[in-house]
Amino acid sequence: MTERRAEGGPPEDSGRPGRRYVIRGGAVMSMDPNVGDFATADVLVEGGKIVEIRPDIRAESAGEIDARGRVVLPGFVDTHHHLFETAERAFLANGLLLDDHSGSPSAQPNYGEHILQGFARAYRPADVYVNSLFGGLSQLDAGVTTVLDVSQIHHSPEHTDAAIQALVDTGRRSAFGFFEGDGRTGARYPEDAYRIRDRWFSSNDRLVTMVMGGELHLGRQVYTRAWAIARELDLKIAAHAVGSWGMRPVFDDLAQGTAGVEVGPDNLFIHMTGMSDRTWRRLRDAGAQVSLAFPIEMTMRHGTPPILKLRELGMEPSLSSDVETTMAADPFTLMRSAMTMQRMIVNQMILDQGDLVPPGNWPTPAPGTPELLTVRDVLRYATINGAKHLGLDGRTGTLTPGKEADIVLLDATALNVAPLNSVPGAIVSLMDRTNVETVIVAGKVRKWKGRLLDVDLARLRRELETSRDHLFAAMNLKQDLFAWS
Repeated sequence: MTERRAEGGPPEDSGRPGRRYVIRGGAVMSMDPNVGDFATADVLVEGGKIVEIRPDIRAESAGEIDARGRVVLPGFVDTHHHLFETAERAFLANGLLLDDHSGSPSAQPNYGEHILQGFARAYRPADVYVNSLFGGLSQLDAGVTTVLDVSQIHHSPEHTDAAIQALVDTGRRSAFGFFEGDGRTGARYPEDAYRIRDRWFSSNDRLVTMVMGGELHLGRQVYTRAWAIARELDLKIAAHAVGSWGMRPVFDDLAQGTAGVEVGPDNLFIHMTGMSDRTWRRLRDAGAQVSLAFPIEMTMRHGTPPILKLRELGMEPSLSSDVETTMAADPFTLMRSAMTMQRMIVNQMILDQGDLVPPGNWPTPAPGTPELLTVRDVLRYATINGAKHLGLDGRTGTLTPGKEADIVLLDATALNVAPLNSVPGAIVSLMDRTNVETVIVAGKVRKWKGRLLDVDLARLRRELETSRDHLFAAMNLKQDLFAWS
């Protein structure tokens, strides 16, 4: 029998049990050292899983995706994104995390006052839904096939259900982060975790899974209960760790064993800026993970992203976008920010070992000088590390036979990339979201030749704009396209 070719559209019924197709002729970067990389190879997908990766696969009656001139890569993973804030995109382009009392445009508006204590309080369940759905689709379009939605909008069970439904309707792999709301009457954090688990997550084999938010700054009574529930339900626990927010003392307590909870390999800590060496060593020894949001940490005064400390301790981060109030949420921005920030610091460290006068203007790095990050490092952070940190590395993060088929095809023939000389180099140093041509989640083609499938973006955009109008009115803020930056 001859193969069926998907020349006009994607393979028929992709992702359904028994349906097969071959991604043919691409440059395959598997991110799995046991599989390796191929200048030209094929990927056979059956149902939702990868079956085989090698050159010249023959599969009778299988559909076919022509990947010539494309890079075939596992989908990107974002381990920290506040999806509900999509309506406030670029509102804090200059903004700091908190008011520094300078009176500058960076101080007002700021994240703490205007987002968490402002806009967030005005969200209705319908606002949660359209914001989370639109933001999720935007990331899917950029090749992010897995996200941890740090959902701090749980004012009521209705808000919670709207957030989860949006993740389900987005159709990508998601970890729903059940964090706190504003504490109003009717809010049920963290006890509502039992209802959420029973209603939405009775099975662990779905695209959307659950993570418990366990913020230490909420106070001992709250976080000890949240961590206990998480461990009872076998959930990962995620929490922010930001010294400039005043969180260092409670993390020192955690390191000293006096916080009332024990850190373990089920913990994911976000940012880890401004933390003590003792805290770092305790987290490392306990097997905890760290997510870094390089662009946000550098821009909003969280503190310097602690990539040098991680590498000193033999740890590796995952990457996260954090908030679109301030910076883009695409994986290329995250990878380039990580690489350029670390190399800026280390390069200057090396130059400072000389005197900028020949021959001392290009000194040999002294023993103990950190190694420079490479493009392969940040690609690892953006794929398999993210999957590991969410407990999903058995299912995604690499192109490995037996894993689920979360795959992106990146156009290497495009004007900003051709000619292709280095696959990892081109992805990190040259590409952007316009190169994301095809996106596949669990075998199902979600984006095809540059266009998201089965989505009415015009309608959703109108609904998002209506939500934005409601939120600005509730905040008594004038909508002025030139006022907030």
